[in-house]
Amino acid sequence: MPDLRALLESLGAEDVVTYVQSGNVIFKSTESADKLNRIIERRIRRDLGLSVTVLLRTPRRLAKVEAGNPFAGEPTKLHVTFLAEKPDRARVRKLDPKHAAPDEFRIVGQEVYLHCPNGYGRSKLTNAYFEKQLGVAATTRNWKTVTKLAVLAGA
Repeated sequence: MPDLRALLESLGAEDVVTYVQSGNVIFKSTESADKLNRIIERRIRRDLGLSVTVLLRTPRRLAKVEAGNPFAGEPTKLHVTFLAEKPDRARVRKLDPKHAAPDEFRIVGQEVYLHCPNGYGRSKLTNAYFEKQLGVAATTRNWKTVTKLAVLAGA
């Protein structure tokens, strides 16, 4: 995480804050998210030797994600899978809502809200599942992380 923080600062990002050891970074930049995505991915590959997909969300978008969770219940059972892009509608329609019962999901734009009563570790609704079914890169965060990132981004 210190290397990632330094990399972002070298790109002109300001107020860089990392959260836990999973690539979560909050920062300010005057660049557009699309341009930043490409630049950050390229520099991570070049400077850190890692080929990763970077998923960016603005503070406004994170606030919408936090406010838009369709599931009520215990926060430890709630997760959000962030998608690199909005999935094709035809692929979304092909998803079987009962594929992983009792787990549930709702796709809203570039996010997949998850309710996993038995825990995410036992769910079939994994990054790999959504990446394969929707054809887009994904990363999942638990609800505690999502809400903390929204707070940090709004600060």
